[in-house]
Amino acid sequence: MLKQPTAVWAIAFACVVAFMGIGLVDPILPTIAASLHATPTQSEYLFTSYLLVTGVAMFFTSFVSSRIGPKKTLMIGLALIIVFALLAATSGSVQEVIGFRAGWGLGNALFISTALATIVGAASGGTASAIILYEAALGLGIAIGPLVGGLLGSVSWRGPFFGVCVLMAIAFIAIAVFLRGETARPAPSKLSAPFRALGRPALATLAATALFYNIGFFVLLAYTPYPLGFGALGIGLTFFGWGVGLAITSVFVAPRLTAHLKRTTVLRIALPLLALDLVAAGVFVHVQAGLVVCVVIGGLVLGILNTVLTESVMEATDLPRAVASSAYSAVRFIGGAIAPPAATAIADAVSPSAAYWFAAVSVAVGFVIVVVAGRNLRRIDDGPEPEPVEARAIVVGGAA
Repeated sequence: MLKQPTAVWAIAFACVVAFMGIGLVDPILPTIAASLHATPTQSEYLFTSYLLVTGVAMFFTSFVSSRIGPKKTLMIGLALIIVFALLAATSGSVQEVIGFRAGWGLGNALFISTALATIVGAASGGTASAIILYEAALGLGIAIGPLVGGLLGSVSWRGPFFGVCVLMAIAFIAIAVFLRGETARPAPSKLSAPFRALGRPALATLAATALFYNIGFFVLLAYTPYPLGFGALGIGLTFFGWGVGLAITSVFVAPRLTAHLKRTTVLRIALPLLALDLVAAGVFVHVQAGLVVCVVIGGLVLGILNTVLTESVMEATDLPRAVASSAYSAVRFIGGAIAPPAATAIADAVSPSAAYWFAAVSVAVGFVIVVVAGRNLRRIDDGPEPEPVEARAIVVGGAA
């Protein structure tokens, strides 16, 4: 796996930085709110604009990359991230940061949706080795994003955005120099393909489950910095633990569970566990140590759910995997976009605990969907796929 062309390492590095963007702003939300005289709800729109644009763009990225080619799509995505991260760093109001995060989300959608296929096409040692490398980049980025955000954010809220600019500029130059020529283009995909894919009962069931589950995911990630009460570094360290837990269970635990249990069984166990963890977060919302424990436990459960849901999406239909993943990821991101401002609004109107109970109810709705519509999911329990196929399923959706 480690004997790869320089081009593969360049893309893998860019993947780490891109996945860092998911949790990078998490530790600096309270600081941004204080520095730019914004309410908590307004600052949460930094997540909403990013996730909403990423989700909507996911419907169209396969159409774009199949026509202009993967390398150009990667370069455009990276360039957009650099430009909009720099603009966010120099913003003077929270509204400007929200708008520039939306542009960042567009770049992220173009890059993430194309990176896996490019790594597989450029790597040596077979598909499985390339996928493991991509998977490692995914886990590393999710884990260190909040930590880097906390370290740079303890100096200034602008620090994490400038840091992304520098790292992405290095990645842009590396890919331009080392990814020589053009990788093979996939067969052109129709603009309507992801929308039509959601008409399949199995995929629609899993997408609906992911929408409600992702509300719980992003309430835990995006709202918790406020009741946690730490500074930027403390928040970053807390969510570094969350990200490490998520990475470990998604890579090592979930595949072992699905080797011995049906995927639907794992979902029916993990979704209630996540709901209970969110209820506990509501109970311990004013106890820092208790809330930290709930965050880390939540990361462990979320890693399992991420992997199993993505595996399920890949096996639920006979659609091309890129189309199924695009449709599912788009709906999933939209669910994440709803959660942060909804949580702060509920907390202001009722209590901080109510935000977590709202998240728990949303996850419970996802559980009900899996149980009630279980007939649509028979295909995902037919048996394990060959290892390379299963690994590919994990990382394609994990990128979302």
